[in-house]
Amino acid sequence: MPWTRDQMAARAARELQDGFYVNLGIGIPTLVANHIPPGISVQLHSENGMLGIGPFPYEGEEDADVINAGKQTVTALPTTSYFDSAASFAMVRGGHINISILGALQVAENGDLANWMIPGKMVKGMGGAMDLVAGVPRVVILMEHTAKGEPKILKSCSLPLTGKGVASLIVTDMAVFTVNPSQTPSLTLIDKPDDVTIDAIRAATEPDFAVAL
Repeated sequence: MPWTRDQMAARAARELQDGFYVNLGIGIPTLVANHIPPGISVQLHSENGMLGIGPFPYEGEEDADVINAGKQTVTALPTTSYFDSAASFAMVRGGHINISILGALQVAENGDLANWMIPGKMVKGMGGAMDLVAGVPRVVILMEHTAKGEPKILKSCSLPLTGKGVASLIVTDMAVFTVNPSQTPSLTLIDKPDDVTIDAIRAATEPDFAVAL
């Protein structure tokens, strides 16, 4: 069986290190906050101006004024700080965020990322995604492996790009790949659910990949 969304988030959370400043994208990446490994202290950053975000609130305890960049209600901690979005983006653009964990519509074998629009559909804009992939040294993609049965890991993206060659790790419900465009193939399978076969992963992945399990 493929990993559940929580299992995917837990696997991505293993990439966090003590003391990291972390930005979590909208969707599955937000679940990473619930799976931070024991003994690890990280600061969660949100582009709308929060650093040190707490867990999601229990039902009935939400504060509509305390939200993340995805407009989800969150909680504050005693160490939480608040600032304007200009300071928040200065942190991102200045390289002060250690890792971004983002969702994706498509990822190419060379690390190209498309995660903000499908042509013909109404969108509000790219938001902070372009800054997060350009200003953060390590970008982890956390997404489902396929969409309507079609691969999301491709030889090249067909959707408008958020960034070129930015993804360093891809975590899906079927596999975990490192991305290294300087080698051939550039994708290397390093982890997978026990019940998912390598043949099944190959069938659901457009480009070729090496195996290092």
